[in-house]
Amino acid sequence: MERKVIIVCCVVGFLGLLSAATGFAAEAKRIKGDQVELLSPTECIYPRSPALGLGLTAAVSLMIAQIIINIATGCICCRKGPHQSNSSWTLALICFVASWFSFVIAFLLLLTGAALNEQHGEDNLYFGNYYCYVVKPGVFAGAAVLSLISVILGIIYYLTLTATKNRSNNTWAPSSVPFPQGGIAMGQPQFPPQDPMFVHEDTYMRRQFT
Repeated sequence: MERKVIIVCCVVGFLGLLSAATGFAAEAKRIKGDQVELLSPTECIYPRSPALGLGLTAAVSLMIAQIIINIATGCICCRKGPHQSNSSWTLALICFVASWFSFVIAFLLLLTGAALNEQHGEDNLYFGNYYCYVVKPGVFAGAAVLSLISVILGIIYYLTLTATKNRSNNTWAPSSVPFPQGGIAMGQPQFPPQDPMFVHEDTYMRRQFT
């Protein structure tokens, strides 16, 4: 495996783990409903929480990982060639689509969860019943799981396309065989020259004038 492939996989894998770890940390540090105090029917008191910073860190890490893996891979639609088998191309395409799908959902969940965790407000429902906003359980955790899935699928389709490209470059091609230096020289007769047949002068003159 090439050194570039190893570096890309290590960097992307680290960013994926960082995104998942900070996502789970944001889930643990998010503001719970029992931590909010209702000072009055229209005022809520929220404790300080690092969930905003953790959620943003997870979102940025995931975005950087996705950018790196796509830059390293290039346009997947442009990588289709006759040397690629249908099975490898199908696997790479499925992983590519699934990676982007899970990335979009995870990225939106992380940003939404981070924003809602800092939304300190209340609403009026059911004619005078007030409540305070809190992030629902599982938002950050679900985003963390999707982050891992997105990064793993991205690495799979990157390795699939890279391996296919390497096989194509290493395909044996017949090289031109040089002519041997020795042997029969060009322009030389292959058979020894024979002595010309002696023709009598009278015979030659008769053949010429006949």
